[in-house]
Amino acid sequence: MRDPAAFEVFYRRHVAAVGRFMARRVGDPHTVDDLTTEVFLAAIDGAGGYRSELGGELAWLFGIARNVVAAERRRAAREVRKSGRAGGRRWLDSDDIARLEERIDAERDARRLLAAMTGLPKGLRAIAELVDVDGLAVAEAAAVLGIRVGTARVRLHRAHRLLQGAPRAETVTSLDGAS
Repeated sequence: MRDPAAFEVFYRRHVAAVGRFMARRVGDPHTVDDLTTEVFLAAIDGAGGYRSELGGELAWLFGIARNVVAAERRRAAREVRKSGRAGGRRWLDSDDIARLEERIDAERDARRLLAAMTGLPKGLRAIAELVDVDGLAVAEAAAVLGIRVGTARVRLHRAHRLLQGAPRAETVTSLDGAS
């Protein structure tokens, strides 16, 4: 991550997937853009902690992204309690907003599936999100969550049973347990 050219290649390879991850969870184009940027900044800072034996680069980035989204939700809750929304955002031009709105619209079905998952216990929801919504392999999702692959498979099976009849998203890899 110290080599700017190598980072640019890494960034270009993964920015769309991280952007889709954010668009599935956030409905505001400015926030999607900000959080996507935060993921890559955190990746630069945490590059020394990347362990390829635990999963691929995208799984690592999704782990970072989960933490970034959680931190943003905590920050937003604090802000609402204090004084409402903060206005310190960079200006997006109309093309940026249109592109992000298209991405958010494209992830509408995935957001419905995520909403259906809110009733699942935390451990089941986390594995189902990473596998069924974000498209990670079960082994990679297990690495992101710090659990064994067997445990991940059991949790995913339980989540699928509980989600029978939930709306399915076109972007979803599988709710049929094919992962």
